[in-house]
Amino acid sequence: MIQQHVDRYIQLHRALGKKFEAQERVLSQFATLASERDATIITAEWVREAGTPNAARIRFGRARAFAEFLHGEDPRHEVPTAGLMGRGRRRRPTPYILMPEQIAGIMAEALNVPGLAPISPLTYHHLFGLLASTGLRISEALSLRFDDLTDDGLMVRSGKFGKSRLVPLHASTRAALQRYLAARREFGGASDELFVLGHGHAPTKTRAHVVFVRIVRQLGYRNPKGPGPRLHDLRHTFAVRSLEACGNDPQAILRHMRALSTYLGHAEVANTYWDLEATPVLLRTIASATEGAFVGGAA
Repeated sequence: MIQQHVDRYIQLHRALGKKFEAQERVLSQFATLASERDATIITAEWVREAGTPNAARIRFGRARAFAEFLHGEDPRHEVPTAGLMGRGRRRRPTPYILMPEQIAGIMAEALNVPGLAPISPLTYHHLFGLLASTGLRISEALSLRFDDLTDDGLMVRSGKFGKSRLVPLHASTRAALQRYLAARREFGGASDELFVLGHGHAPTKTRAHVVFVRIVRQLGYRNPKGPGPRLHDLRHTFAVRSLEACGNDPQAILRHMRALSTYLGHAEVANTYWDLEATPVLLRTIASATEGAFVGGAA
């Protein structure tokens, strides 16, 4: 019975465009446990069994959302109290906005990354450059194929929630990708993945992150044990720098925010705010706009 409810719950979320793979794994474990105990309803006791505190919080959150879904249909299903497993200590990392010379240094150092074939350092060099110049998610960049570089731009087929979008490219970015594509075709291999290493396949997200962190530490941008630039900060940097280029015109900023939200693959403009971080340029723009509104109101 519980497995049937899990199947319905997963189908509902996938119909909304979500992958829901991690949730499916956790909830399938719950369904198995329910079968072993001949249970037909959800009780709060289920979420207490987990290997680590963090795993317990994750399991609790997914189980509680599932319980709310079932409780709406049948009040006999219990919804565990919010916060039952505590809260994680990790906060959202503060975005690190990179300077242009820092990005150039990272790309240059990427050419020195050792690999099984000459294609490996070229891959990291162009991968990091593409992330910096387009703000793509790392998962989107690593999913690119040969034919995704079109005359109209870069076709991103593996966006969040399975959505696709066409990303216009600056002439310099297109030229760099075309040079890399020539080297990639010469390398060959059975895969049509755009970014590959010596083994002929794309690096994992974890591997790309490790290489990036190693580079920024070598360059002194990040302390060995302290915070500093992360791979995702290339996306934050793109979003902030593009907004800085709008100047002080409120209407231009508003139009740009809408375009930027679409460009980054966000479902709502509100989600784009999470990719932004205050910089001296943006703060001056805010101060100028505020001063203008105050003077105009006083007049």
